[in-house]
Amino acid sequence: MEYLEFELPIKELEDQLQKCMVIGEESEVDVTETCQKIEEKLADTKKDIYKNLTAWQRVQLSRHPNRPYTLDYINALCGDSFLELHGDRTVKDDKAMIGGLGKIGDQSFMLIGQQKGYNTKTRQYRNFGMANPEGYRKALRLMKSAEKFGLPIVTFVDTPGAYPGIEAEERGQGEAIARNILEMSRLKVPVIVVIIGEGASGGALGIGVGDKVLMLENTWYSVISPESCSSILWRSWEYKEQAAEALKLTASDMKRQKLIDEIIKEPLGGAHRDRDKTFTTVKNKIISHFEELKKLSPKELVKQRMDKYSNMGVYNG
Repeated sequence: MEYLEFELPIKELEDQLQKCMVIGEESEVDVTETCQKIEEKLADTKKDIYKNLTAWQRVQLSRHPNRPYTLDYINALCGDSFLELHGDRTVKDDKAMIGGLGKIGDQSFMLIGQQKGYNTKTRQYRNFGMANPEGYRKALRLMKSAEKFGLPIVTFVDTPGAYPGIEAEERGQGEAIARNILEMSRLKVPVIVVIIGEGASGGALGIGVGDKVLMLENTWYSVISPESCSSILWRSWEYKEQAAEALKLTASDMKRQKLIDEIIKEPLGGAHRDRDKTFTTVKNKIISHFEELKKLSPKELVKQRMDKYSNMGVYNG
């Protein structure tokens, strides 16, 4: 398990507990009481650290290398029923954006999301979760197929942003994202969006328009990353912590501003600390929201979704 800088006190106590248990196993000394005291202190330390997380610390947790990615969620939720579909039928198959058909329980869904890599090789293969225009066009192709066959859609958002390269701009990155936003707003099937990690800028919005937008507790959603914001405003990345606070990008900030519908609670320490519990919670939330949305007619779905986004940012002075 890898530890972030603010988690080092937890690491020290876990190391002490491990050594204490080893001493007890290798000798005849009774260390039960000592281990119990360390466990109690460890539990208190975890509570103190994780209940007082800053915005920047939540950003760090959302990027934790052990945190589950889109394919982890899909495999856990759908098992062997997932069938990945490839290509945008124009340029190529974007490996940073994955999608396909799968069953959650007895219900078929179209599942789409950004996929990051686990090591240097797979991160390059997945382009660090930054999709090109063909990735967004593939996502839209799959969404329109889902609409054609009356299948609900689930998207998993986890990207540091859409790919900013020259070739992406040449192939119409801005138009592809704008097209997705337009088309998603009027899809005639239920759309559930789950932010599982980073939700940065248009890269997130390209698959982020839905009837229900859910955020895991230790994720962020913003027009720009704290580092980029810091580099623009202060000409340095040193002020990323202040930028994270000012951007109001945490799940609680988003819920307070009515930009998302629900916060999904994570296990203590983050989604990576208890993956199975996280997967079960996400699965239950998707099913419960779908059960609510399937009662609406296509016309009601579109109207409700349009009204929801039209009301965002309205200010009555």
